[in-house]
Amino acid sequence: MKWWQKMIAYELYPKSFNDTTNSGTGDLQGIIDKLDYLKALNIGAIWLTPVCRSPMVDNGYDIADYCDIDPSYGTMNDMKTLMAEAKKRGIRIVIDLVFNHTSEQNPWFLESASSRDNDKSDWYIWRDAREDGTPPTNWRGIFGGSAWTWNDTRQQYYLHTFAKQQPDLNWANPEVRQALYDAANFWIDLGAGGFRIDAITYIKKPDVFKDGTPDAPDGMVGIHDMIANTEGILDYLHEFKRAVRDGHDIFTVGEANGVSAEELPDWVGDNGVFDMLFEFSHINVEFKSVENWMTPDDWTLPDLKRALTQSQKNTKDNGWYPIFFENHDRPRAINHFYKEGANRLLAGKAIGLILYTLRGTPFLYQGEELGMVNVAWDDIADYNDISSIGQYKQAIETGYSHEEAMAAVHRFSRDSARTPMQWDTTVNAGFTTGQPWLPVNDDYETYNVESELKDPDSMLNWFIKLGQIRQEYDILIKGDYQELWPDDEAIYAYTRQYDDHQATILVNFSGETLDYDPSIITEANCIISNVNNSTKGMLQPYEAVFYLD
Repeated sequence: MKWWQKMIAYELYPKSFNDTTNSGTGDLQGIIDKLDYLKALNIGAIWLTPVCRSPMVDNGYDIADYCDIDPSYGTMNDMKTLMAEAKKRGIRIVIDLVFNHTSEQNPWFLESASSRDNDKSDWYIWRDAREDGTPPTNWRGIFGGSAWTWNDTRQQYYLHTFAKQQPDLNWANPEVRQALYDAANFWIDLGAGGFRIDAITYIKKPDVFKDGTPDAPDGMVGIHDMIANTEGILDYLHEFKRAVRDGHDIFTVGEANGVSAEELPDWVGDNGVFDMLFEFSHINVEFKSVENWMTPDDWTLPDLKRALTQSQKNTKDNGWYPIFFENHDRPRAINHFYKEGANRLLAGKAIGLILYTLRGTPFLYQGEELGMVNVAWDDIADYNDISSIGQYKQAIETGYSHEEAMAAVHRFSRDSARTPMQWDTTVNAGFTTGQPWLPVNDDYETYNVESELKDPDSMLNWFIKLGQIRQEYDILIKGDYQELWPDDEAIYAYTRQYDDHQATILVNFSGETLDYDPSIITEANCIISNVNNSTKGMLQPYEAVFYLD
């Protein structure tokens, strides 16, 4: 097996991790200072969200220079030091490639926008206005508003899947593709251990741009439904694999919103384009059709289990799965997967047990190991997230009340995953002595690294123990997966089987004590449980337990 199949990855949001300059934002030196903490968590790779030079309209996902470090994070020498110090601890650094779009301040776009006749004129996607001057199509950007913005100099519109400051690159131009491959290889030469590739399902645009059926009173349609996973995208990505991935001891993991579990064999494995793929069927369990904050669907535990099991099955014989329940774009798992009032400590530990015992590579998100939860600030002005602000505005314009719109923000805002890391009980949770770029969660005096390390029953010590267990038992890495009782509406149960041994994992998602048939684990020993006095044949409220024969 490859090294990246055996390790635990940690997604780190540098802006919110650790500030050593009192600027209020985290920096590369702050990560270096905490490498021993990450090593204690048994981390083998750190995925950094973008630290390249950027105007920070979308917190680094608007890149102005793919081969330079933003001064707010430090210097290229700091990055080299981080890679070297991480390597000493057996940790690889994974770079976030934002290849669907750049910043509007990227020199490529500045040149492209300067005229219709320049060397980079078609490096981006430009279209003439309709006869009445309106945008070429009725597509709505993912952050709200039209996906087209007018440029006075060229007298044309340019396309942006996300914010207007993030113009989409024209992947149909081979010069664009080569420039991006060169940037990726720059990071490999520097020592990168792999890449996470952002928003990759949007790079291939349709051959013909046309209006879609409106999905809201604004008369527009979400761009995701019009361009995601367009036929021919895999041709581009096989080229990327040949130019970047092949011949290097790295791994690639793509962000693929819009790719279904059934399509995974085309994306990963021997004939695929990536080593792993973040697909979102289990994360978007409340969006059975259009992903709209204001109209989420009801969901049940069987829906969640079905999504997880389908992904397990479709990477069983060909490919590998990146297991995750949180990332920088999603609400905290405790809020997302449990009803209000659930026991926070037990719920967080339960999600953690699933994360570390499914087949695949676990991706732990910053603060998840502390049991961090969503924030619920009163005013949209308190939020930094460009997506939250845009979707709030869209909700108000559609006719929802402030209270209804804010309820959706509280449930789905990306800022909940981006509040500063909680290190101790001092001011600003030890993240900074300056003014933090985003407020610290109010609960930091209870949920923080320093306090939790001292508490043997804490969430943090649970994750440390889980990391040790995962490294100790090969069955958790090599074992086959089989779900038990898929229709049960309160218990998620599954087995891992390898070399004549069976691991059984049982998780009670309810606040009730539940009985089950103990014969499935008659000769098994309890390896770990999040409750005291775990009993075979019975699950206590929110209990999560791992048995091994």
